[in-house]
Amino acid sequence: MSKVIVGLSGGVDSAVAAYLLKVAGYDVIGVTLKNWESKTGEPGRCCEITEAQRIAAALDISYFVKNAFDSFREYVTEPFVREYACGRTPNPCVECNRYVKWDEMMQAAQHMGANYIATGHYATVTRLANGRYTVKQADHAEKDQTYMLYRLTQEQLAHTIMPLGKLSKTEVRKIAKEVGIPVANKPDSQEICFVPEGNYADFVEEEAGEFPAGNFVDEDGNILGKHKGIIHYTVGQRKGLGIAMGHPVFVKKIDAKKNEVVLSEEGALFSDTVVVNRLNFLGIEDIKEGEKIRARARIRYHHSGEWATLTRSGAETVTITFDSPVRAASPGQSAVFYDEDNCLLGGGIIV
Repeated sequence: MSKVIVGLSGGVDSAVAAYLLKVAGYDVIGVTLKNWESKTGEPGRCCEITEAQRIAAALDISYFVKNAFDSFREYVTEPFVREYACGRTPNPCVECNRYVKWDEMMQAAQHMGANYIATGHYATVTRLANGRYTVKQADHAEKDQTYMLYRLTQEQLAHTIMPLGKLSKTEVRKIAKEVGIPVANKPDSQEICFVPEGNYADFVEEEAGEFPAGNFVDEDGNILGKHKGIIHYTVGQRKGLGIAMGHPVFVKKIDAKKNEVVLSEEGALFSDTVVVNRLNFLGIEDIKEGEKIRARARIRYHHSGEWATLTRSGAETVTITFDSPVRAASPGQSAVFYDEDNCLLGGGIIV
């Protein structure tokens, strides 16, 4: 009987993943990574230990808590603050998956003699004909989480199970209710786990201090008004700008060095070319110089994707040329590439 470490967050998805693996005959051990807590002692939404303990008891599986405060701070919260301070919009879950969740659970698996780790992500681990491991989009696209998994390594994926890739959220909740999992009706979290009130700017200022007001400018550099600090804005934003122009305007660019927020009309947000760095490949080994690869590329979590041509444009960069222009590609966000079978080829960070 293979031993598997299941990451229990306290939510219904990871709970059902653990249940399905137990039914399949695995020796299941639940683990919650204690990543973060607020100054008042509240845990992050990914490490609700009390709920996870209830789940483990209901499933009659072994359970323990692993402290991951240091790695979470190094790879998630500190880079999150730095990126916003530089006028970029980060994906903290992308970094957390690679450097915290998987690394910490792989360590736990090694320590406890487990063959695999498992999570409640809506995706499927698959091995392609070329021998490489990747993740395939969930059968139910509305819950697909592959966008957040593209930084995982071949070693990590080779030892990972994701049991929910073919299930809908409705089916997962139904299973939880039928077998008596206590969090069957628990609502999904829409927040960053360490920003429980959803106000990321307050979190950044608590960590880094207040950011000074500066100028809103147009694309030619003409001053239009005052902004309240660059961390309050993201590329593509329209609402909450606090400036009246008599017509709709949007954030086109954030210039941290000049402490300026560039505003434009919506048409200026579209581009058919996006450059990414900090590359990681899954379904393919790399994109070689001079090689052109066709792929469907997503530039944010809720972007369905557009077909594009990928070319190596530098030692550490790939250029994505879209068939149809995409809106508001934001520096700091991830662009992720898929093949025609909805398997991840890889991805990178938009520059």
